Amino acid sequence: MAPPVVWSVAGTDSAGGAGLAADLRAADAFGVHLCPVVAAVTAQHSQAVTRIAPLSAAMLDAQLRALAGDMPPCVIKTGLLGGGAQVRLVAQWVDRLRQAAPVALVVDPVLGASSGAAFADAATLQAYRDHLLPRATVITPNRREAARLLGHGSSAQPSSADVPALARALRAAGAQAVCITGGDDDAAASWVQDWFDGPHARGWLALPRVPTPHHHGTGCTFASAVAAALAMGFVSADAAVLAKMATTHALRRGHAAGAGAGPVLAGPGFATDASLLPQMSWGEALLAPATTGRAPPQPALGLYAIVDDACHIGPVLASGVRTLQLRIKATPAPDAQWQARLRQAVEHGVAACRAAGALLFINDHWRVAIAAGAPGVHLGQEDLLALDDAQRAQLRASGLELGVSSHSLWELCRAASLAPRYIACGPVWPTATKPMPWRAQGLHNLAWWRHMAPAPVVAIGGILDAERAAVAAGTGVDGVCVVRGLGADPAVSVPRFLRAMASAAGVHPAVPAFPLPSLEPDAAQGVAARRSSSSCVG
Repeated sequence: MAPPVVWSVAGTDSAGGAGLAADLRAADAFGVHLCPVVAAVTAQHSQAVTRIAPLSAAMLDAQLRALAGDMPPCVIKTGLLGGGAQVRLVAQWVDRLRQAAPVALVVDPVLGASSGAAFADAATLQAYRDHLLPRATVITPNRREAARLLGHGSSAQPSSADVPALARALRAAGAQAVCITGGDDDAAASWVQDWFDGPHARGWLALPRVPTPHHHGTGCTFASAVAAALAMGFVSADAAVLAKMATTHALRRGHAAGAGAGPVLAGPGFATDASLLPQMSWGEALLAPATTGRAPPQPALGLYAIVDDACHIGPVLASGVRTLQLRIKATPAPDAQWQARLRQAVEHGVAACRAAGALLFINDHWRVAIAAGAPGVHLGQEDLLALDDAQRAQLRASGLELGVSSHSLWELCRAASLAPRYIACGPVWPTATKPMPWRAQGLHNLAWWRHMAPAPVVAIGGILDAERAAVAAGTGVDGVCVVRGLGADPAVSVPRFLRAMASAAGVHPAVPAFPLPSLEPDAAQGVAARRSSSSCVG
């Protein structure tokens, strides 16, 4: 199958660092095919841009027309554009192509060089606002570029506190998603934090700063990485995660070329380097990143039974399970009587598991868990998002071991910021336990999660029999969750699960080079779902 096609409409760099040179390297790192469409020729070296010569609109149109019939894009990425006429032409081509098939647009508003040269006049800025922002799937400005696009001037450097509002304003101007990069700001900071705001998630994406003088082409690399990930079928939030990883990897591989800043070097392999998985914040406050690296080893969770009534805990413990979750869902209007029954159930579960030497996680009801002395709590991402910063701080200070659900790359990054006891990956197979928008992760993503997550990974979703438990355990995960698979008699079902999982111990598959998308891209995002007739991967 042919790789997805991305068009990059941007400028050349005679020094080979930024522009189309960086775009091609980023596309190669993802395994997508990039068509370099020249919008401008620049004369530059490692210290300065000395001349810019935009191509005529007719020549730009000829390049796009030549590609359209033979190599239509999944994604168009723009970089340096040489004036309002080029901006309008690109917008016209986006509209024309979208009449035939979904096409995503990634806008990297290259308004000036890192050396200080300005590229965009007032008319070009207005053309961006009128024609590209309303069509953009993702826009990737740095802080100054975001402010200029919104008419705030070019001299003021926005603070971190200003950034979320800038992103909201850019989305209000038409962009579906915004990622305001932070690598150019506060060089003394030990972490680089980029603000993402899109349809599925918003928050700071953070990784340790790479201490290198060689950073030429960083913005181009990031935007092209977003475009490549969109072409592979990822939604914009996951695309931003992969772009953050690819760009940090490129910075680590940067090298000297000339007397100034050398180029960054994007390349394959970044998506299997666990040190490149970013953390993501839960709100607008800058992330205070959790400890990096993997959590210290703890006893394996093993077979993890989830029950919805405290009366089931005794039989499950008697069958040999030593990790349990009590999942009692709240009624639409829980009254005092219901709350009392909940407290009694949690207290019973805590006492029974303590007596058996088993680990108990309480689903959702973290305050009740604290009061009852439960060792752990499991929270979904929506539950955690509903907490404010003070409540999340209270949860961290409680000493509860935390289990967190994750279904996507951005959810994995948010979970990582909490330094949890475990991160659940699911659904591994389709599940009827509760309705979900997510695709099944499969063993492919489960193996990737297990390798990349900074905490032990637990498989959950659709594990209905011992055979599925065995193949899930064979990926090397720390635990395997069973809900309906327990059946009516745990004394019969649990030994089967335990034997099957023991037989799979030590059978770890190769780590996939990339995860697979776990959420169907919206049609508005501009990338179709997987289909055999398309070069776009969904």
